[in-house]
Amino acid sequence: MAKREKILVVDDEQDLCEILRFNLECEGFAVETAESAEQALKMLPDGYDLILLDVMMEGMSGFRMAEKVRKEQKLQVPIVFLTAKDTENDLLTGFSLGGDDYIPKPFSIKEVTARVKAVLKRSAAAPADTNRTIELGELTIDPETKSATLGNEHILLTKKEFEILMTLARTPNKVFSREDILERVWKKESYVLERTVDVHITRLRKKLGTFGERLTNRSGYGYCIEF
Repeated sequence: MAKREKILVVDDEQDLCEILRFNLECEGFAVETAESAEQALKMLPDGYDLILLDVMMEGMSGFRMAEKVRKEQKLQVPIVFLTAKDTENDLLTGFSLGGDDYIPKPFSIKEVTARVKAVLKRSAAAPADTNRTIELGELTIDPETKSATLGNEHILLTKKEFEILMTLARTPNKVFSREDILERVWKKESYVLERTVDVHITRLRKKLGTFGERLTNRSGYGYCIEF
């Protein structure tokens, strides 16, 4: 059974949130809602495939939330802005903050659904930058040389430990379930138990020293690197 893509709808109009939830769920998506940017930011570690984000909300604006998602949480989850503002400056602001699309209100549900599907399709088709060096504070991971360093100290990792670390480090703060990690690291190897992930994570934490404290377990969800 194919995994349902997960969408977070962020809008301070409760009725609109429910309308979008109902219609997107009818299209086969798993949908959660938040009525403020502040609430949505706390939900992001659960992991989403796309965010539908209203720009003009009470408290933190959608633009400010997008900035935090990209610059502070370093997440590349696709963002589609929903807004009553449709001036050229607003469009440029949205895209400069890492927005993937921009839907002016009022809109039809069919338009939203079509845009969401198009963005998700583009996101899935985009080639992953698998050779990009990853830097998280003092931790540096080089996918080409298959090496990891903390400061100037090289960390001796097994192949599986390195692949787990790289998987988590590519998207800091995103929670990966044990099943996700098994699929990415062990792929089609037979007879690998979820407990195997826990054992490798424990060893990885020890090798990372104090940085290993950032490798956290979200009970009932999985693992992530908090940064």
